[in-house]
Amino acid sequence: MAVKLRLQRHGRGKRPFYHIVATDSRSPRDGKYIERIGDYNPLTKPATIHLDADKAVKWLQQGAEVTDTLKAIFKYKGILYKKHLLRGVAKGSFSLEEAEKRYLQWLDEHKNKVLDHEKKHHKDKTEIKAKMLEQEQKKANDREAKRLAALAAADEAKKPVAEATEEAPAENTDAPAADTETPAEN
Repeated sequence: MAVKLRLQRHGRGKRPFYHIVATDSRSPRDGKYIERIGDYNPLTKPATIHLDADKAVKWLQQGAEVTDTLKAIFKYKGILYKKHLLRGVAKGSFSLEEAEKRYLQWLDEHKNKVLDHEKKHHKDKTEIKAKMLEQEQKKANDREAKRLAALAAADEAKKPVAEATEEAPAENTDAPAADTETPAEN
């Protein structure tokens, strides 16, 4: 029986999460499995990966095949590096304590790299948002300035017309008043 480490899909439509399982390579994707090793949720930012490293290394040492996606996950979590170190222990290159020390050192370095990447990514997003907000405010200010300039130009254009119309009604108001006074005297 060929054992394969792969993802088993769960969740509703367009909202997947995956169980990381060891299964017979002939069984269907979501079928029976031998052992559950962990889970993977790609929807969270960053993706959430819970994994039992010892079980994964055990299956890798027994010759289980790994899918491409799981290989990338194992590489990210350091499972393949741990397997590599344990092969060095088996060959006698160094002791188990040295292998654990190297693995923990790698985990600390990797964790710092991930945190630095997240901070940089967050910083970049913040800078982009600030720049976009600044551009948006500049556009809004330009539109407001154009609107005010257009209103001022329209007011200037109306002033001579308004003055001419104000003079004409003023004469007209006097004339009707005189007309109303004359009939009232009769």
